[in-house]
Amino acid sequence: MSHCAFRTPRAAVVAACFASTLCAHALAQTDMPSASAPSASASARSSQPDARQQLQGAALLRALRAGGLVIYFRHTATDYSRNDQGMRDYGDCADQRPLSEQGRRDAQAIGRRIAELKLPLGEVRASPMCRTMEHASLMLGSPTPTQAMRELTSGEYSGLKQLLSAPVPRGTNRWLVGHGIPFRATAGPPQLAEGEAVVMRPSGDAWVVLARLTVADWATLHG
Repeated sequence: MSHCAFRTPRAAVVAACFASTLCAHALAQTDMPSASAPSASASARSSQPDARQQLQGAALLRALRAGGLVIYFRHTATDYSRNDQGMRDYGDCADQRPLSEQGRRDAQAIGRRIAELKLPLGEVRASPMCRTMEHASLMLGSPTPTQAMRELTSGEYSGLKQLLSAPVPRGTNRWLVGHGIPFRATAGPPQLAEGEAVVMRPSGDAWVVLARLTVADWATLHG
């Protein structure tokens, strides 16, 4: 499947590029760790699971089924032979780094596992970049393109912080597909691997990290 073959959300992706200044921000960012340094406040945080509230196995699955959580993914594997330097806007998939074929298979596999485990959905949001929109589309269906997952205001990512901390109703979850650097700048290190997810319990103005799941970890959830 071509990296620009997912057409359902394309109009929404183009609409998400509200102004050329937003596109300039997108061009200035990458998922590579050297592209941006976290703020002093972010570097004091950690996105490792909280030692007192960490969940694994059946306990994690119960929490995911109960809902009220935020699950943030860095997009799955990409083709690093291409980059975003020539992109004109968010809908210009031909000039962005795309998911690799492995990345597409991984996103579909995670989506099948989410369905098999009967995990409640709720909001499905993605950065308006083509690779994040495609991951979310393959995994859970049509996402809402969300500029807040790409915004950069003095390195603080206030919109992303709000998405991670805002309460989620019980019986639903908030599923987010974004990039490594905005998440690290907001929630702290370690850097997410491609396809890795973080399960968080929001509290309105903060969150607790309950678990981190690699692509392979989804197959180990049972209960």
